Amino acid sequence: MRSTRHRRLLIPLAAAATVGLALTGCTGDTAPETSDADCGPYETYGTFDEGTEVSIYGTISDVEADRLNESWADFESCTGIDVVYEPSKEFETQINVRAQGGNPPNLAIFPQPGLLAAQAEAGYLVPAPDSVVANAQEFWSEDWQAYGTVEDTVYGAPLMASVKGYVWYSPTMFEENGWEVPETLDELTTLSEEIAGAGTVDKPWCVGFASGDATGWPGTDWIEDFVLRQAGPEVYDQWVTNEVKFTDEPITTAFDSVGAFIREPAMVNGGLGDVNSIATTEFGDAGLPILDGTCALHHQATFYEGFWPEGTTVAEDGDVWAFLLPGTEAGANAVTGGGEIVAAYSDAEEVAAFQTYLSSDTWANIRVELGGVISANKGLDPENASSDLLSNAVGILQDPETTFRFDASDLMPGAVGAGSFWKGMVDWIGGKSTADTTKFIQDSWPQ
Repeated sequence: MRSTRHRRLLIPLAAAATVGLALTGCTGDTAPETSDADCGPYETYGTFDEGTEVSIYGTISDVEADRLNESWADFESCTGIDVVYEPSKEFETQINVRAQGGNPPNLAIFPQPGLLAAQAEAGYLVPAPDSVVANAQEFWSEDWQAYGTVEDTVYGAPLMASVKGYVWYSPTMFEENGWEVPETLDELTTLSEEIAGAGTVDKPWCVGFASGDATGWPGTDWIEDFVLRQAGPEVYDQWVTNEVKFTDEPITTAFDSVGAFIREPAMVNGGLGDVNSIATTEFGDAGLPILDGTCALHHQATFYEGFWPEGTTVAEDGDVWAFLLPGTEAGANAVTGGGEIVAAYSDAEEVAAFQTYLSSDTWANIRVELGGVISANKGLDPENASSDLLSNAVGILQDPETTFRFDASDLMPGAVGAGSFWKGMVDWIGGKSTADTTKFIQDSWPQ
């Protein structure tokens, strides 16, 4: 039986009665027999007839998919709903095919708010039930609520989250060489140059853009981090909506600033090859040269913690640790990140019940406690995070002083964010000029 000491009943009182009434029509008389589940937190959902299924589709696979299934096991036992999760590495393409063909899942986990918006605008998604809206308003900031809202209609609530822009390094290597964690971007430049000149590692940075059909996305993360830190959140927001163009000075400056780190032969690609090797190096493998001392720095999100080999200690005094990419001034609090939004193609009562559960602090605490992920849910206890780094990231997300912006490419139209921007980064790392690359991406923006 899992502890529920950090959890509240998931539906605010104003919404509880509404959901309870909505679910009585198809519920059974008694809860299913369970031997190890505490059904207290699930009573508000009611119980459903045997054979009731809810299908859910997303990109989360392998071990993380197993943890997803575990996170709702008690919900299934206590409500009688059988949740059938289907992972896919072709989600972005197939969700459109299935929706257009009239065969969508009941629920989808969207990693890109822009893709969710396109599905909503096409009329495929159903508005979120009142219980999901209430949870979103209670447990999520206005910024996060907006990612599941299209033209003032809420279609979904957030699920998990990641903080991007971490720089991974070896504390031992830093200590042995007297290197200090930089507090500004200028200091990061100085540190990189110092490492390059010291000759203690192959190259300062190790980078990988390869990711199957999504090759190039790690490069977009670099650009997004620099746009936010150098130009600020207002310009970042205008860039996402095409008020600021890719060809405008703040964006080209970000490209050139990133290029000073990852297009310079003296700076990359430690333990992996030359600059050109970036395009063919799998992003999951790109940071591993830190462990053998051939690379000192790797830029990647919190989720990269799960890519270190078994037995790697992630701690301030461990094998690897990470600091946030600094801003132009010390103490800057602007970060980029990503996450998922759960939206529905069906308004069936069992679908509403499960969608509500996934939007709750109950689910967030259970999933985070299982390890490897975080959430921006305000009801999440940071102590439930599976590492000090993830606990720190939860604190960043929950800090009202943090300026958080969702991954820009995930907010842009799919033709850009998951198309020309990805491809443009591959061409750019291969030697195409900043001017030609940004023009190529800008010209793809839908009219």
